[in-house]
Amino acid sequence: MPFDSATDYPMRLSVDEARRRIVDLCGQRRVAVDSVPLDRALRRVLAVDIAAPHPIPPFANSAMDGYALRGADLPREGEKRFALVGVMLAGTDATLRVREDECVRITTGAPLPDGADTVVIKERVRVDGDAIVVPAGDAAGANVRPAGEDVAAGETVAHAGEILGAAQLGVIASCGFASVRVARRPRVALLVTGDELVPPGEPLGFGRIHDSNRYSLGGLLEGLGIVADPSAHVRDDVGALRDALRAVAATCDVVISSGGVSAGEADYLPRLIAELGRIDFWKVRMKPGHPVLCGEIGKAIVFGLPGNPVSSLATFLALVKPGLMAMQGADAASPSWRARLTVPLRKKHDRTEYLRARLDCGDDAVLRATPVERQGSGMMAGVAEADALIVIPEQTHALGEGDVVDVILLPDAC
Repeated sequence: MPFDSATDYPMRLSVDEARRRIVDLCGQRRVAVDSVPLDRALRRVLAVDIAAPHPIPPFANSAMDGYALRGADLPREGEKRFALVGVMLAGTDATLRVREDECVRITTGAPLPDGADTVVIKERVRVDGDAIVVPAGDAAGANVRPAGEDVAAGETVAHAGEILGAAQLGVIASCGFASVRVARRPRVALLVTGDELVPPGEPLGFGRIHDSNRYSLGGLLEGLGIVADPSAHVRDDVGALRDALRAVAATCDVVISSGGVSAGEADYLPRLIAELGRIDFWKVRMKPGHPVLCGEIGKAIVFGLPGNPVSSLATFLALVKPGLMAMQGADAASPSWRARLTVPLRKKHDRTEYLRARLDCGDDAVLRATPVERQGSGMMAGVAEADALIVIPEQTHALGEGDVVDVILLPDAC
């Protein structure tokens, strides 16, 4: 029998309320902290602030190849000779001193010799035996990178909750840290359900379709650095589904299911989640993705996503991804862009709608969004054609050409 929805859990929430509930719930289930080598920390969520233990650069150095000297000795007019008393190369641990009207040949990155505060680039200088001739026109202090120019000692260079990219890893490395403390990646199980599903590579019988959600949802997870384990297909059988849910909930932080979450004869997931744990909410005012469910089984958070491929993608991006970020202590807000519509849009319902769209930017530097033709919730090819999702708010029913809308970039769109 279909699951009886007349119960005390919230139903048909707004997208914003559903997201808030998920972020609060996942924020209460923060994962543990790991220490990982820096070369394995890309895209991990930093668990603690990192402060520079020393200035960067740690010493004053030359920004150019040239000659280091005292700025006070530069000629104000005409030319002036400076005695060449040595060479400073990058990486040297030797120390030299320049006195009045002396200079040292220096390479980019080499520490300034004692007494020097200025570098004259080599293209400005004429070499004359064991001396150089410098024309007027250079300023004292030119072409020098002072100690701490980039980062002061004690300055915070990366903050807890930040997702570590290539630039963050570089600055952390420049501080001398070989490892960082990051949030452990959540353990996620991915269950796709449906007797109609056939693995890619196998022939289709009548009424069967190839399983795509296992790969699209798995790809979305891997884009967050999470590998679903286990990732499995479960048939539409109450006993098999119950056993699968109970097993993965015992070992995982998050269970994501796809299919069987509506109110049809074979939609067993809501009833089973309520039996094994509890439902936090069921159904959200969004299109596609209305039947999405959030619940708990033991210590695992369960997301029941619709089986239609586009519905699974939209609910993952709008709701599941913010929860996974919150569980790791990262900012759960999904970054959105703004674009102008190239065509008018209409909708009759009072749900937040997500339309697949192509983005382009012309010579006027204005970002524009054009809906793709294939918008059905089962049309995954429409997603493959798209760069982004146009977000049409609940109470907005008409938008004109040129109106500004929020857009969510699809993974790998840029």
